[in-house]
This record gives sequence, structure tokens and C-alpha cells, in this order.
Amino acid sequence: MFRDILNFGDRSPNLFQVGRINTFSFVKGKLAPISMSSTPYPEENESSQAETVTLTDTSGRALDCYIEHSLEVEGIEYLLLLPVDAPVEIVAWNESESEEAALVEDEAEIDQIFADAQAVLSELNLTLKRTAYTLTVLGELPEVEEDDILTIEMEEEETEIEPEQFQFLASFYHKEQEYAVYTPLDPLLFFAREDNTGKIQLLSPEEFKKVQPQLEELLFDDLE
Repeated sequence: MFRDILNFGDRSPNLFQVGRINTFSFVKGKLAPISMSSTPYPEENESSQAETVTLTDTSGRALDCYIEHSLEVEGIEYLLLLPVDAPVEIVAWNESESEEAALVEDEAEIDQIFADAQAVLSELNLTLKRTAYTLTVLGELPEVEEDDILTIEMEEEETEIEPEQFQFLASFYHKEQEYAVYTPLDPLLFFAREDNTGKIQLLSPEEFKKVQPQLEELLFDDLE
């Protein structure tokens, strides 16, 4: 299932997607890339030894993550986290000549279509999970086929953002609306820190902007 380059708008401001790798930071509520290099997901023998933490959102949903890197800035330890399970996005297709699409981010709409998405993914032996900050799937992803790659251009007025690539997993219909499930080809990363109660929290946009230069410098040094 091949789709050409599409234009999407805003993404969740707490997500830091890495590819080739690009860490997306806050720019007016949107995500702007910072090119870096790293490995994708941990190898199987590495993941069994990797330390994990759990992120929890305001709805009480959890997301288990590996600690990819730990950085200290001004006495505060910051964590670069990688979800244990593969993140996925659900896209709603508008079958027009331009084949416009939109990421499904509305919680009520996700509630309505979740069972259908879960059912179609189960046919691939993938278990769709309603995890914090992003949907994820448990199971072995299929091999990437060139015809199954979706390229998305993220919109940002003042920042040039490289297109993202997603792997098609499955499609389904709900009330005559076509949906498709994709997983990013580049790993999805989060910046977080431990709060005063010992709970792991994502950085707010304001906090990330404040420490962004130091984090980038330390992270580049750590990856070299």
C-alpha cells in the first residue's frame, strides 16, 4: 500500500522523534528536528539488560521505556527514553484526488475506532495497546516493504523539517471512514526527568527550551 508525500500539521509537543536520527524539539508547539546519529531500538540481547522506567499520563495510562541516555545538567538528571513496544499512529484517509490524510489525535475518536484497529492488527499477531502519550503495539513487526512506506511532510512556518517515513501495518473501515495504522521507521524518543516524588515526568515545553542547548551538547558528546 503505497502513499506519496503528504502534509500534516501539528504533532503532540511532548514527543521527540529521532531518525537518522532527528530529535524533535519544541518550536511554537510543533516539533523541529536536530540531526544526530544513534542506533534504533536495542538489540534483543541488549534490551533484556537495559534499565526501564514507566511514564504515566494524566489519564493514568502507562508507557514502559528503556533509558537510552542519562544526562546531568545543573545538578538535575535528564533521561532520553525509548518505548519498549513499537509506537503507532492511526491515520484517517480522505479519498480525494490529493489523497489527504490526518493523524487521529482526538481521544474520543480513538475510543470509537480502537477495537477495530485492535482487531485488524491482531491478524498480524500484533497487540494494540492504549499506552501513555502514544499508541503502541506488542509483537514482531513485519519486514519493511518499499510499497508500504508513507512519507509525511510536517508543517512548520519558520523551521525546515525533513519528511518522516512510516511503515504501513494495516487498514480498516469504521462507519465508512477509511483508517490505516502506521509505525514510524525512526525511533520515537522522549526527554524526561524524575520529579520530587520520584516519578518520571516528561519535560514541559518551557523546561525543555530552557535546557535544550545543554542537553543537545551533552547528548552529542555522549553519542560520538
